[in-house]
Amino acid sequence: MQLGLSVSDSDVSSFTPLVVLELADDTKAEAITWLLNRIRDKQQNGGAELLVNQLLFPAQDDQKPNPNVFVVGSTLQRLLNGAEDVGLFKEFQDGTMRGFTYANRESFKDFNEGFLSDAECQYIIKHELDTLRAKNEEHVPGYPKLKLYPGKSVVRRLQSKGVLIQYFPLHNKEDLKRLSFSWYKKFKLSLQPLDDIRHYFGEGLALYFGFLEYFTFALVPMALIGIPYYLFDWEDYDKYVLFAVFNLVWSTVFLEVWKRCSATLAYGWGTLSRKKAFEEPRAGFHGALGFNPVTGREEPVYPSSKRQLRIYLVSVPFVLLCLYLSFYVMMVYFDMEFWAINIYNENPDIATSILLFVPSIIYAVVIEIMNLLYRFAAEFLTDWENHRLESSFQNHLVLKVLVFNFVNCFASLFYIAFVMQDMVLLRQSLATLLITSQILNQVMEAFLPYWLQRRRNKKVHKRMRRLMGDKELPLLGQVQLETEMNTYLGTFDDYLEQFLLFGYVSLFSCVYPLAAVLVVLNNITEVYSDAFKMCHVFKRPFSEPAMNIGVWQLAFETMSIIAVVTNCALIGLSPQVKAYFPESDTQLILIVVAIEHVLLAFKFILAFVIPDVPKHIQVNLAKLEFDSLEALKKREYKTKKEAGSEDQT
Repeated sequence: MQLGLSVSDSDVSSFTPLVVLELADDTKAEAITWLLNRIRDKQQNGGAELLVNQLLFPAQDDQKPNPNVFVVGSTLQRLLNGAEDVGLFKEFQDGTMRGFTYANRESFKDFNEGFLSDAECQYIIKHELDTLRAKNEEHVPGYPKLKLYPGKSVVRRLQSKGVLIQYFPLHNKEDLKRLSFSWYKKFKLSLQPLDDIRHYFGEGLALYFGFLEYFTFALVPMALIGIPYYLFDWEDYDKYVLFAVFNLVWSTVFLEVWKRCSATLAYGWGTLSRKKAFEEPRAGFHGALGFNPVTGREEPVYPSSKRQLRIYLVSVPFVLLCLYLSFYVMMVYFDMEFWAINIYNENPDIATSILLFVPSIIYAVVIEIMNLLYRFAAEFLTDWENHRLESSFQNHLVLKVLVFNFVNCFASLFYIAFVMQDMVLLRQSLATLLITSQILNQVMEAFLPYWLQRRRNKKVHKRMRRLMGDKELPLLGQVQLETEMNTYLGTFDDYLEQFLLFGYVSLFSCVYPLAAVLVVLNNITEVYSDAFKMCHVFKRPFSEPAMNIGVWQLAFETMSIIAVVTNCALIGLSPQVKAYFPESDTQLILIVVAIEHVLLAFKFILAFVIPDVPKHIQVNLAKLEFDSLEALKKREYKTKKEAGSEDQT
């Protein structure tokens, strides 16, 4: 696909469809006409200046097809102007990454062919649709209750009221086929095609797969050390001090090196120095109509004091109640564990030895169910808090989910380690929880979606063949199939899974060295299952420009700090260390706390000493800033000179 187009700019009767827009099947005709006119209208008239055509599906025996499905595309000229509007960074002739401007388009590398990727074209169209604003309309035509005001986002209003069902980017069959083949269709021990993933899905998703790949490779040294440690030194459960020390160093270095890898990827993709776009209010944000002093437009206003009251009087107590329920379930699990142990002690045989693992398996399943139910409740509460910006919504949601998931998944392990101080039970519980959760995740994330998608594909293809016979209508069939696909909800759940796995490895793998091995195997299958889902199970998501992994970086760093404290405490509990302090527990505690503080100080010093951005990238960014300042000075000098010439005349 060349810049998302297959026709010349002058030919607007035919174009390559990039985005599908689906309205409710009972949408009023005047509302449809008004919306299409606004999408097609010139920019200077307040329109999006995009190309849009209606798709007419044939009638079906059992149900009437939705007549309000449209495909949206664009001319080359409009896409290039849009690339400048969204602040796209592209590679300059000198190899640096610079903000694209239409005036200097010929100075950018490979401008004539494949300059804009699929993901970039679709992101530009999404931006233009999202910024399509009401002018003087008081309401949506045909819907007197759907109020509008000057500056209100038309698409967000229609979406929030259910008139606009969905809009999503179309898959490109040829590009998807090539990406699938190089990504997951043949098993190979090589790096993922991150540049191709970024080209097709955008930087946000490519960064997730880059992090998944980096995390997996970073676990290999720990896995290689853990295997012989498990095989030859495991009968003595107390000899975990050396592995705990290695854990401390690994969890510290791991994230510092990732920052540099992330910066390198983001710079190569043009997002490291890209300015963050101005955030518009969320589609679900509501409030009394007020005035925004920043934009100069009218928009809903909701008092911050009311939001804080909702957070502290409802959300916080609800989270605390859920944490209490989590602790209660944990104590029920321990009762089951003691019951199984007593039965085994009374009659030790194969059946009772298998019974020892049953409480942990049941508890692992209950944990996954509780995490899932809590996730729905957390989303509902965070939406009810009525956050104005999507970033604020995501930060509050991440905080709620992380706190509960951390307590729900790790509380029992902390209790066993530091209250019961039973390393044998800790090893058994960690192994069972880790293995069970991985099996459940693979079933829910890989096998079940694959099976459901195959059924859906067969059903859609059969229906289209019955209606069309041998007639080839690939676009209609493709749109019909993709409108029924599940919507990809973002990388939230994917990062959350990796966060919990990182916790299992960094906190307690010293007592179960095979934890790193299991996580490596899980992540290898995760790459293939996630790749398949992105290509064939979910609708294609819009590109999300990203310079890093966002709030998840802070989450992983917080976990690494907890890992330092946990491993120091485990070292202090080991018999080898206790043997040096046979008569003074207080002295042992003070020494462990002192060592822990020294290691935390070392961690923060290491974070300060290791630059987050490699030196050569820092130089390139400084050079870009210098060139921008020089260009600004020349422009100001030229303006003053022209003004002086006019005064003389």
